[in-house]
Amino acid sequence: MAEEHPEQALWVYAVTTGLAAERLGTDRGVGGAPVRPLTEGELTALVSPVDLAEFGEEALRRNLEDLDWLAATARAHDTVVTAAARAATAAVPLRLATVYLGEDRVRGLLAERRADFTAALELLAGRTEWGVKAYADPDALAEDAAAPAEGSGQGAGTAYLLRRKAQLSAREAAQREAAAHAEHLHTALARLAVSARRHPPQDPALSRERGWMVLNGAYLVDDDRAEELARQVEALAGTRRGVRLELTGPWPPYSFAGVVQ
Repeated sequence: MAEEHPEQALWVYAVTTGLAAERLGTDRGVGGAPVRPLTEGELTALVSPVDLAEFGEEALRRNLEDLDWLAATARAHDTVVTAAARAATAAVPLRLATVYLGEDRVRGLLAERRADFTAALELLAGRTEWGVKAYADPDALAEDAAAPAEGSGQGAGTAYLLRRKAQLSAREAAQREAAAHAEHLHTALARLAVSARRHPPQDPALSRERGWMVLNGAYLVDDDRAEELARQVEALAGTRRGVRLELTGPWPPYSFAGVVQ
């Protein structure tokens, strides 16, 4: 009897146009499986085979709760998406764990969503995503916002309560100031971008930052304006004591490719 093999499906990384497959620079994807192009009309998807025993709907639900599995899979996915962005005129990255049952289903996706993919690819061509994060030092901001507490002629208990009230008031004022400054930063950076998004602040456990993350922005920028964006970030970094800016990228345009999400 012939040995049975697990049923296979296709993991889809990105949809591209103008792909030069020989420039990908990577031939392995999720689970070490070989990556290959699959073309329908003018669109090309990058796919690799995956076993449904590990990547089927129920299995994926379990595996996505395994942080080590998730991290390794996300790295493999991102490696292919990043390579696609370099090797194509434009690439629309698909979300993690986009799995279809066979070539016909993937070709159907490309045919049915041709207009959506084409519009997204036109938006992304010649542009790159950059991230800007702003971290506020709560102590420095609160110090700037603090007003001296009146304690002259008061008892020790009253003086303490006044100081405590002033500290709390200063911290609240610092939070308001940080939020207003973050809005100012985002508005200034968005002027240089074709499109801009503000993501929720990262968990401090992930960012490993002591301060408040007051801005977690993504900016889709024309490639010929990337240096201008970097100069603007540098200029904005000195406009408020206690606030530090961090420019990251270039990234595949995950924040601006919401076709199949």
